[in-house]
Amino acid sequence: MAEPQTTPRPGMSAPGWRPGDARADTGSMIRVDQAGEYGATRIYAGQLAVLGDRHPASRAIARMAAQERRHLDAFDRLMAERGIRPTLLQPVWNVAGHALGAVTALMGPDAAMACTAAVETEIDEHYSEQLRALGEDDPDLAATIAEFRAEEIEHRETAIAAGAENALGYPVLSAFIRAGCRAAIALSKRI
Repeated sequence: MAEPQTTPRPGMSAPGWRPGDARADTGSMIRVDQAGEYGATRIYAGQLAVLGDRHPASRAIARMAAQERRHLDAFDRLMAERGIRPTLLQPVWNVAGHALGAVTALMGPDAAMACTAAVETEIDEHYSEQLRALGEDDPDLAATIAEFRAEEIEHRETAIAAGAENALGYPVLSAFIRAGCRAAIALSKRI
């Protein structure tokens, strides 16, 4: 007896998923992405609270904050549409994000930008990992993540161009913030 054909015929593409294959956990993805975008809005709010609207860095921070707000709104909609609960840690991310933004801004505009560069480096890796995991399972979600990833990369490049790497103790500050981001991502996926 011949085995069923598992390779696609010419002109046909193989399905992205087959029974028994692992599928991307889109609920967890959306939950953690919403939490991350919420945290980003809180970081920028903390930075702007310290720097005010007259500081030269404030214009770039306000523009990035507006994009993060748009990202958050999109993930809020996806959560409502798909019936996904938010992370129970949202009150923690509210305080921690604002505090991180305020503390780095108090250290100076270079440190505020170092914070952005570190966070966006982790988000770039996180979104890239999600896109690999999604494959073709959820094209609409993948398109949203890809669009937002491009903007997060732009934020990182803006921060570096604005002096992030000039911040006092940049390698340590960056490593600390990146480790915190990784921990927040891991916790928000599950809790």
